[in-house]
Order: sequence, then structure tokens, then C-alpha cells
Amino acid sequence: MKRTRIMELAEFIDKRGKLTLEQIQTAFPSVSLMTLRRDLLYLEQEGRLIRVRGGAISTKETQKTSGVPYTKKMVTHTDEKICIATKASKLMEEGVSVFLDAGSTALYFAKELPDIPCNIFTNGLAVATELSKKQNVSINLLGGPLIKENLSTASSLTSEYFKDANFEFAIIGASAFTPEIGFACGSQTEADLLKLICSRAKFTYVMLDSSKVGKIKPYTFARIEDVSVLITDDAFPEGLKELFRQKNIVVI
Repeated sequence: MKRTRIMELAEFIDKRGKLTLEQIQTAFPSVSLMTLRRDLLYLEQEGRLIRVRGGAISTKETQKTSGVPYTKKMVTHTDEKICIATKASKLMEEGVSVFLDAGSTALYFAKELPDIPCNIFTNGLAVATELSKKQNVSINLLGGPLIKENLSTASSLTSEYFKDANFEFAIIGASAFTPEIGFACGSQTEADLLKLICSRAKFTYVMLDSSKVGKIKPYTFARIEDVSVLITDDAFPEGLKELFRQKNIVVI
């Protein structure tokens, strides 16, 4: 019984990336706080997690990254990202071809995606690694130089790579959003890739957590009208949701 509980706890933290003690208590209401602390200590000694002030971080998430920036993204606004990823994963159907970007929300999407036959194009190494755990998902990884900050690839030959590739929709995240500048990121190379993806996809789904609203990044890759579906969390401003709806964009 004890071993089963500890393994369930380890798997839960692996899936979420980072959790506070309060979140762990909520997930395991029948287990005392003292017992949970002992379980966390045991799992840390086993190398499964790192205890931090007020919670724990899965070592699997840190092992997937080669630099601090991506790790930090994985363990910030976790609840919002998982909420969005869960919503997006429910939109998947068997047989579809999809482009999925390299962002941290995309990685949570890869975790939540059911193991169904589908084709996924991605430029994310961590995303592809997570998808590889699913038997029925075909993975097409974009080549090119590695961008270590977010474990992604991009290339000047991207347009040639996608010349004969077809996908129904793109599922992409954004680092920043305002109604004036649209959806933006911090890299010109990434922006060029996402612009191409948006132009090739029949539908563009943007995963955007509320923390990105009002932020400014230097390179815009899409405007509001370029998006088919906005997938966000409950804290996303209602006024902005209405702005999207007025432009006939579905808000989930």
C-alpha cells in the first residue's frame, strides 16, 4: 500500500512538473501532511524529485532540459498550462496531422495527448521525446540548428521541408500578447517559422495562459485575425475573450 502510494505520488509530480505541498495535499486528501513530507524525502533520496521550499520539482523535467530558461518555463504557471493543454488535447481526433511547437505548454499537451493514431510535426526536442512514449503517434521532427534556450530547432530550409507536408491545424503557444501587437515571441527565427506554420495550417489554435497578456516580445508571428481558436485559462480577461469572439474566433 505504501509503495503504491509513493509511486502514485511520483507519477503525479512527474506529470505536473512542479507542485506545492498544498496541491499535493489536495490530490492525496487521505494522506497526512507528515506522511507526504516523508514520501517526498524518500523520493528525493531515490532521485525522483527535488524538494524546494513549499513543494517539489520532478527531476524528469530538469533532465529534459540543457539550460535554465526552459526549466523555469516548465515550472511556472503550471496549473494554467496543464488546464490549457488538457483542453487542447481533447480537440484531437484520430488520423489528423498537426504542427505542435516547442513551448512548455506544448510539452504538457504532449503529456495529455491520448495515444491515438495521428501525425505530429514539431520543432521541439522535449516535445518529441514525450510523444515518443505513445505507440500510435507518428512524430516528424524538424531539423536545423538547436536553440538551447527552448530546446527547439529551426532552419532556413524550413519552407522546403514543409513544401510537401500537410497538416489540418497548428497548435502553438505565444510568449506575449496584446491586442495591438498580437502574438509574439523572442526570436526572429522562431517567428519566421510560426508565420510559415500559420500560413500552411488550415486552422491555427493558440494556447495562451493569462500570464502572457500585456507582455511585450520583439517579434510578432500572428495577429488576432490569424487565429481560429484561442485556448486559455479561467483568469484570462473577459474583455479580451469578448474581443476574440467578436472576430468569430472560438474561445475555449
